[in-house]
Amino acid sequence: MKSVLGDRRAILLLIGPSLLLYSLITLVPLVWSLGYMFFHGSIVTGFQFAGLSNFSTFLSDPNAHSALWFTVKYAVLLTVCQVAMGYLLALMYYFWLQSGSALIRTLVFFPVVLPTVAVALLFQQVFQTAPTTGPANAAIESVGMSAPDWFGSGGTAFWVILLMDVWRSMGFYAVLLFAGIVDIPQDVLESARLDGASGAKLIRHMVLPLTAPVLLSAVIFSINGTLKVFDSVLALTNGGPGFSTTPLTLYMYQTAFTYGDYGYGSTLAFVLTLLCLIVTVFVFRAQRREIV
Repeated sequence: MKSVLGDRRAILLLIGPSLLLYSLITLVPLVWSLGYMFFHGSIVTGFQFAGLSNFSTFLSDPNAHSALWFTVKYAVLLTVCQVAMGYLLALMYYFWLQSGSALIRTLVFFPVVLPTVAVALLFQQVFQTAPTTGPANAAIESVGMSAPDWFGSGGTAFWVILLMDVWRSMGFYAVLLFAGIVDIPQDVLESARLDGASGAKLIRHMVLPLTAPVLLSAVIFSINGTLKVFDSVLALTNGGPGFSTTPLTLYMYQTAFTYGDYGYGSTLAFVLTLLCLIVTVFVFRAQRREIV
């Protein structure tokens, strides 16, 4: 093994194909996209040098500001909800269900593997107002309340999207965090119980600190995924009504491939990448302060 690792030709032979494939698929398009930021147009219409005008357009574009606000609001709320629900489910699996948790874990995890379009169609039927009343509105009307048009305004449509994605994803985070709880040594928990820690105290002072690295990983994984939300919004509302539920990813897609402005679309992609980087660094720094 040492002779192989010490041979530069062998190393190049082993990692060269993978590095070349990674460069062609990831690095080259990334650099190409960065270059597009300084141009207007598309492959069809041709490109014209634009300098920094795409950035000034972003600063004065109300649709971009709306998409950015929706993206941040959605990412923060969904991250909190899905990680919190996942952690509560993981605690339930470990402390209360125990031997019966395998079946419950399977059932809760099942929405994760469902196609996004199928889940979106399901929620459209559940919250349907016309031509037939969906189960959600039927339940609201059965108690004498007026059922809202869930997809008729951006406010209610946002909560339907949030509910759908929490339902889809909480099973994944429950399994991820459950694995972190299972890794806690049993003798540590038993010692804490002998010292009088039980219930909420045991979770607060023992389980939570010991699972902090896994919890941090779940938060980073979630926030980066939710900032790049695309398919669930496209399938459920297509960014409507109007522009009220359009995230940066969908606006970027529409700008580049529907309106044919690759330059401004690449600028939106750069803003989203920068946002993901800032949020990740912020989470890491916050965690480091807590440890210190």
